[in-house]
Amino acid sequence: MAKAGPRLAAGEGGQRRKSAEVRQALVTAAIEALRDVGFAGSSAREIAGRAGCSQALVFYHFGSVTDLLLAALDEVSSVRMAAYRSLLEHAGSATALADSAREIFLADLDAGHVRVLVEMVTGAQAVPGLGAQVAQRLAPWREFAETAVRQAFGRSPLARLLPAPEAAHAVVAGFLGLEMLATLDGDRAAALAVFDRAHSLARLLDATGGFRRPARNGDV
Repeated sequence: MAKAGPRLAAGEGGQRRKSAEVRQALVTAAIEALRDVGFAGSSAREIAGRAGCSQALVFYHFGSVTDLLLAALDEVSSVRMAAYRSLLEHAGSATALADSAREIFLADLDAGHVRVLVEMVTGAQAVPGLGAQVAQRLAPWREFAETAVRQAFGRSPLARLLPAPEAAHAVVAGFLGLEMLATLDGDRAAALAVFDRAHSLARLLDATGGFRRPARNGDV
């Protein structure tokens, strides 16, 4: 007689895969909802409709709409962080770093990634405790920016004049501000002008000892 165990295990595996697929569909739908109809319009009904599933699954998988929207923000942040880490790892100069940042900035705007963050920041004003959750998710970006600043400054005189943590805070605040303004008013010209200035500063850094490649395994 055939044993039932393997069939049960296979069935459970299929259920887990389906559960993971539903969860991912909800996260993707939440990202689309934040981008298209904003925080206020991203209800359980709206998201479930986009995902093609029951509203009950929103609460089954995430507990609340707010937690689902935070998962959506996490997903977008993960994709963006991967792109920026790749930028930092492959840049060969401060100038290349600045130019690549400009390209990813435009890609963020085109993909609507920034709109997701803007809407979550907006929603944080009305939902108790959400502001702290969103701020917590910005902390890794400050750490990443500090690494990028140290790499870009290298041994240039600017490294001694401007502490990396302060410069990193300004970079994150400025970058977010540029993205939010470009998203809200649709005018990218002002933001791109800032990147043009950053390109000029990067050239100066490269000429004065700036830029230092990140240490790799085996490097001294």
